Amino acid sequence: MIGGLEQRADGQRVWEPSREHGFHALRHFYASEQLEAGESVVSLAQWLGHSDPGFTLRKYAHFLPRAGTRGTASIDALFG
Repeated sequence: MIGGLEQRADGQRVWEPSREHGFHALRHFYASEQLEAGESVVSLAQWLGHSDPGFTLRKYAHFLPRAGTRGTASIDALFG
């Protein structure tokens, strides 16, 4: 279901779109793809209009699958 009918206090039924679909979902998809591609959280925050990159990181940290492995690989290459 993409949205849902809601009944207002006056009895009128109106269609309300779901945040799970539409523009919000598109923003979330864009952010997740950028982070999975290795884009900087600071750059992404700026592109999304977030004033605090920490907010962006808290919201999308689960899309950083290689975050721990990149640092480890770098140190291994240096001392390996």
